[in-house]
Amino acid sequence: MTWLVRDKEEQPIQKLRQLLEQNQSIIKTPGTYDPLTGLLAKQEGFQAMYLSGAALTASMGYPDLGLITLTELTQRTREIVRATGLPLVVDADTGFGSVLNVTRAVMELEEAGAAAVQIEDQDLPKKCGHLNGKKLISTEEMVQKIQAAREASSLVIIARTDAKGVEGIEAAIERAHAYQAAGADMVFPEALETEEEFRRFAQETNVPLLANMTEFGRTPYYTARQFEQWGYKMVIYPVTALRIAAHAIQEVFRAIQQTGTQAEYVQAMQTRKQLYETIGYFSYEELDNRIAKTVL
Repeated sequence: MTWLVRDKEEQPIQKLRQLLEQNQSIIKTPGTYDPLTGLLAKQEGFQAMYLSGAALTASMGYPDLGLITLTELTQRTREIVRATGLPLVVDADTGFGSVLNVTRAVMELEEAGAAAVQIEDQDLPKKCGHLNGKKLISTEEMVQKIQAAREASSLVIIARTDAKGVEGIEAAIERAHAYQAAGADMVFPEALETEEEFRRFAQETNVPLLANMTEFGRTPYYTARQFEQWGYKMVIYPVTALRIAAHAIQEVFRAIQQTGTQAEYVQAMQTRKQLYETIGYFSYEELDNRIAKTVL
């Protein structure tokens, strides 16, 4: 059920912390860039979701270069959490600036209902973690950002390091230790390329780890079970939903442009009944009817 007709649930931060502490198996976390994708994830039984900066910016027509504002990120966070009630991990990129900006960002996101915030150690202008030409801030500056986030909120703090592709795996592991000491609850080593690197990172750290199973990147297509066996606590699929939706939309638009009909794609569509079930249409209708009867 969705917002107006949903029973009150536990606080998202508490729910995510319980998942991280109690789950023996890895937490499969799909990227949900709007409330509808969040509801679809909930229908399929996922226990947590991920709001990708890349997916959000793409849905707004921008490239992933740190162009979105805190207000835009906070608003989308609020919409997804309100619709689903599930714990949402929010990609806050570089934290929107210096220590003070990070402080405000985490406070705003916690108020919006986020369960976790992810902050990365790239310098501006930031890039997709699987591209070349990334620049990093110093370990000291990132530590200060993590400390600020930890002091300002009770969110689960996920520290992403892009150091492997810039400074090497050893430097990435060193940064992970520093970030954990600063207060990070989890570490996200971005753009690892081999099973050996994933295993080594887990063996040489003692902090819950997040793996990124994005498409068309540097990481081969490993399964959630493999990441779990290597010592990872969560795996995200940040842009999967957006990519497959965009491809499907483009295909049907092309058909309409070329043939003047969408008929051959109807079998691949979500039906009206399925959509209504996803968004809780009949529960809203029932609520409306019940209130109307009460008034009468």
